[in-house]
Amino acid sequence: METHPSAAAAASPSPQSLLDLISPLLSLLLLSSLNPRSFAGRWQALRSKLTSVHSSLSSLSSSPHWSDNPLLLTLLPSLLATLQRLKSLHDHCSDPSFNGGKLHTQSDLDMASTSLSSHLHDLDLLLRSGVLHQSNAIVLSQPGPGSGKDDVRFFVKDLFTRLQIGGIEFKKKALESLLQLLAEDEKSASLVAKEGNVAYLVHLLDLNNNNSSVREQALAAVSILASANDESRKSVFEGGGLGPLLRIIETGSSAFKEKAAIAVEAITADLENAWAISAYSGVSVLVEACRSSSPAAQSHAAGAIRNVACVEDIKVALAEEGAVPVLVQLLSSSSTSAIEKSAGSIAILAESGEYFRTLILQERGLQKLMRLIQELSSPDALESVLRAISSLLASDAVARILSSSTAFIVQIGELIKHGNIRLQQISASLLSNLSPSDGNKRAISSCMSSLLKLMESPKPVGLQDSAAQALVALLTVRSNRKELVRDEKCVTRLVQMLDPENELVPKRLPVAVAAAIVGPASQGCRKRLVAAGAYQHMQRLAEMEVAGARRASQRLAGNRLKTIFSRTWRE
Repeated sequence: METHPSAAAAASPSPQSLLDLISPLLSLLLLSSLNPRSFAGRWQALRSKLTSVHSSLSSLSSSPHWSDNPLLLTLLPSLLATLQRLKSLHDHCSDPSFNGGKLHTQSDLDMASTSLSSHLHDLDLLLRSGVLHQSNAIVLSQPGPGSGKDDVRFFVKDLFTRLQIGGIEFKKKALESLLQLLAEDEKSASLVAKEGNVAYLVHLLDLNNNNSSVREQALAAVSILASANDESRKSVFEGGGLGPLLRIIETGSSAFKEKAAIAVEAITADLENAWAISAYSGVSVLVEACRSSSPAAQSHAAGAIRNVACVEDIKVALAEEGAVPVLVQLLSSSSTSAIEKSAGSIAILAESGEYFRTLILQERGLQKLMRLIQELSSPDALESVLRAISSLLASDAVARILSSSTAFIVQIGELIKHGNIRLQQISASLLSNLSPSDGNKRAISSCMSSLLKLMESPKPVGLQDSAAQALVALLTVRSNRKELVRDEKCVTRLVQMLDPENELVPKRLPVAVAAAIVGPASQGCRKRLVAAGAYQHMQRLAEMEVAGARRASQRLAGNRLKTIFSRTWRE
C-alpha cells in the first residue's frame, strides 16, 4: 500500500540527505564504468546515461527551491536504489572469478538501463516544468478567482508534473486539483490544453491501469476537456483519446460509459474527426451503446452517430451494423435527449436515399415520429422529429399517410401558431409539400394569420417561401379565403406587403397570396382587397413585371370595371 505524501515526508530522509548519498555513488560509477572487465558495450551505454543523470542532478540542486518539492521524496529514493543495484552489478562483473550467468547478468544490466531512462525522463520533466523555481507553498495553492494567467499556467504545469512523476496518491491529488480547476474556471480548459500533457491524461484511461480511482478521475477530466471548447477538444483527439474512449464505452461500467460517451460525442462534433470513428471500429460500439446502455449513455452515443452519419463510409457501416432498428427503437426512450438525437440521426439517414427510408418505414419509424409530435414538449426534440419526418417525405407513401392524417395536420397547424421560429419554418415547409383534404385545410384555418405574419420574416432563409406556399395551399378552400379577408389585420398586413416601397418581402409571394384570395367565386374577397388599396399596388407591381402580378391585377380590376360599367349604363 502506498504511503500518503505527507506521511512519506515525515518518515523518509530529506531530499538533501538523499542527494548526499547519491552523489558519491554516482561519481564512483562514472569512474569505474570507464574500464569494465565484461559487457563493455552495455556499460558504455550505461555510462552515457549516468553522465546525463549527473548533469540533471547538478541542474536540480542549483534550483532555488528544489529541496521543497515533495516529488523528490519518491524520485530520489528510486534513483538511489537503481544506482545501488548498478554498483552491485559492476562489482559482480569486475570479480575475477566471474565466468558465467551471462544471460542473467545481461538482463539485469538492461533492466537497470531502462530504470535509468525512466529516472532521466522524470528529472527532465521536473526541470522543464519550472516548478523547482517556486516555493512549494506557492505550487500547492489552488488559483483563486482573481489569480493571474501566469499563476494558473504555473499551477497547471505543476499539476501535470506531479501527475506524471508521482505515485498513486500524488496522481489522485493532482487529478482532484485539476478537476476542481476545470469546474471552477471555464477558461482553464484552454490553458490545460496548451500547458498540460493531455496525452498523458489519455494514457491513464488505459484498461491496463489497475487503479480504477485514477482512471475515473482521468476520464472525468478528459470528458470535460473534450466538451469545453474547440482547442481543448482538439488536444484530446490529437492526444489519441478517441480509441481509449470507445473501448471504455464498449467494456466499462455504466458511469464510465456515460463520461466516455460525452467525450466521444463532443469529439465527433468536429466533422474532421469523424473518419476516426471508422478507423477505431467505433460504429459497432456506438450502435451497441444505443441498444443496451443507460439512457444517458444512449443519448450521447446517438449524438455521436448523428454527428458522423453524413459521412458516406460511416453510412455504409451503420447499415451493416443494423443501426436503423436501434435508432427507431430509441424513439421510445424515456430520455428526451436520446429521442432528439436518434431522430436527428434518422433525419440524416433518410435524406441520403430510398434505401434508408425503406428501412425506417419497415421499422414503423414514421408512426413513432408522428406520435412524438403529439407527445413531446421540448422544442429541440420536436425540431429533430419534424426534420426526420420531412426527410421521409421524399417517399410518396409517406406523403399520402401524412396528408390523410387529420391529427398530424392539426398538430402542424398548432406548431405554426405557437412554435418557435424554427418549428414554424419546418411545419410550414411540411404543410406546403402535403396535399391535405379540404376538410383538413379547414381544420387548420386558424393558422393562416400566422403564416401571413411569417411571410414578413426574412430569416431563417426559406421561411417566407414556405409560409407563402402553405398559405396559398390553404386558400384553395373558399371558406378559408373568406375567413382570412374578414380579419382586418391580415388584409392590412397583406396590402402592406404588396406595397412596392416595402422591400422586406419578395413581391412574388404576397402577389401569389392575393391571387389565391381573388380566385373563382371570390367577389366578396376581391371587394375587401380593393377597398384596402391592393389594386393600386398590384398595378404598379404588374408594371414592374413581378411574376403573377398582371393576372392578379386583372382579377382585382374585374370587379372594379364591372362596377364602372354598371354606373355608365345607368347614366
